[in-house]
Amino acid sequence: MENFIFSLNATIPVFAIIVVGNILRKIGIIDLNFSNIANKFVFKVCLPCLLFQDLVSTNIRENFDTKYVGFCFFATLISIVVIWFLARKLLPDKSEVGAFVQCSYRSSAAILGVAFIQNIYGTSGMAPVMIVGSVPLYNIFAVTILIIESNDANTRGSKGDFAGTLKKSLIGIAKNPIILGIAAGLIGSFLNLKLPHMIDKSISNLAVMASPLALISIGASFEGKRALAKVKPTIVASAIKLVVLAAIFLPIAVMCGFRDQKLIAIIIMLASPCTPTAYIMAKNMHGDDTLAASIIVVTTFFSSITMTAWIYIMKALSLIQ
Repeated sequence: MENFIFSLNATIPVFAIIVVGNILRKIGIIDLNFSNIANKFVFKVCLPCLLFQDLVSTNIRENFDTKYVGFCFFATLISIVVIWFLARKLLPDKSEVGAFVQCSYRSSAAILGVAFIQNIYGTSGMAPVMIVGSVPLYNIFAVTILIIESNDANTRGSKGDFAGTLKKSLIGIAKNPIILGIAAGLIGSFLNLKLPHMIDKSISNLAVMASPLALISIGASFEGKRALAKVKPTIVASAIKLVVLAAIFLPIAVMCGFRDQKLIAIIIMLASPCTPTAYIMAKNMHGDDTLAASIIVVTTFFSSITMTAWIYIMKALSLIQ
């Protein structure tokens, strides 16, 4: 029951801010223009600051666990490649592929991960190491997939022009604010960079705005009728995010000998709700933002139940304490 209450405390406020955003639009305090500007601000400023701060605050050389980081890396990589391959083959509406894929694998690892582990163990434990092994891949592949699957020719190049598509994709990846934030964060982490307090606080103030603004934007732009048209891919992606990936990779993690904090961090990596930043990226990179918003709402709503269930199963098997 304690874990269930904590799960509710972690997920209900997220869902509540989405609802607030929707209400604020309906009563005329904000509009779609506000939502669009907020999306760009989060994408180009707040989110890169958040990723930079998450990575630069982790001493990779000190906390590096080759086996554990390797598991997180390859579990994430395999998930992405398989989901992407199946989505391209099976989704009838190809415009949904980019949003479907990134929302099926991207977790709220950085946002919920540290808080969840701190609640259970009193320290952040293995969350920073899990973040190093998974979050850069989350974002690099999200950018890559959204560019390649984009319906906008200016983003991915003309259809049939492989060289043009490859060139535009590589340029887009290199110039993407998310990638730049990750690169700067990784360099800072390896160098054990200590920023002056004024700069660190300024970056922190921008970083903390990423999730609230993203959630307000999701709520403001969320339209029930359009979302209902996406109900089938929403249900499938949500099931993959909350249940399927964990069902596949948790037994492998156990066989690798991971227990306690390491296993909790892996549960967060595999089965936490889709991060709100997936919507921001879909919106700004010509993906299906309606589908992304729908998946975020559904996974956030149901994750308090599914994550608690995974933790209960691991405790029942005496794999975590």
